[in-house]
Amino acid sequence: MHGIAIAAGLNKGYISNGGDNSVTVFNTVTLKETARIKVGNRPDAILFDPATKRIFTFNGGSKDSTVIDAVKDTNIGTIPLGGKPEFAQSDEKGQVFVNMEDKNEIAVIDAKKLTVTNRWSIAPCESPTGLAIDLKNKRLFSVCSNGKMAITDYVTGKSLATPAIGKGPDAAAFDPQTGLAFSSNGQDGTITVIKEEPAGQFKVVETVATAPMARTMALDPKTHRIYLATAKAIPPAIPAAPGDQRGGHRRNIEPDSFELLIVGPAAK
Repeated sequence: MHGIAIAAGLNKGYISNGGDNSVTVFNTVTLKETARIKVGNRPDAILFDPATKRIFTFNGGSKDSTVIDAVKDTNIGTIPLGGKPEFAQSDEKGQVFVNMEDKNEIAVIDAKKLTVTNRWSIAPCESPTGLAIDLKNKRLFSVCSNGKMAITDYVTGKSLATPAIGKGPDAAAFDPQTGLAFSSNGQDGTITVIKEEPAGQFKVVETVATAPMARTMALDPKTHRIYLATAKAIPPAIPAAPGDQRGGHRRNIEPDSFELLIVGPAAK
């Protein structure tokens, strides 16, 4: 299992399964599996677009996106992406944005026509992973492996800023009520907090200590709490082989060391 998407209003959830190139469909009330749909090679991120009621999987192995009709639970098409997709977001009006990790760009997808309509460079960002969205101000926040957050206007594609973040980022989040953007940095064991100032500048307003490997992140916009998963890593006994794209990134995990961290506003 890699990612999960909830189809609001349909009582359905969708899980991407990288091991067998499929998506598991389940009922969000009973939690029972209702269907299994074949998709592209090594699906990872997965997204529900409410404007079209379609599920998009982003397949790192086949470098494409599989599109599923969430009403009928059928595979309705494949979108070639020409690179390795990472996290994605929807503007909820028929556009889907996806970070292209090996291209240092954002690809823009027409969710109805199933075509790539634009590609925006986010240099000097390198190897973008997590992507968050500000629907009100029409901003995208890409976190990058070289310690930057690329902030993009998703109407024009213009780069707005690239403030510094921590090392080893994975996920990104945005809180629409507070206007804060977040990067979870697994190598540093921190969260970088960024806010747009009235003058249009984006500044780091806080760096919150978390834990090493705390990279997977989710934000609850109602409570403003952030949830991070982590565990203690055991260094690999044998170094990664030359050409291994994992680069020693994946570790063995110490048994019974899993933790869920909760980060939130200070009590008043």
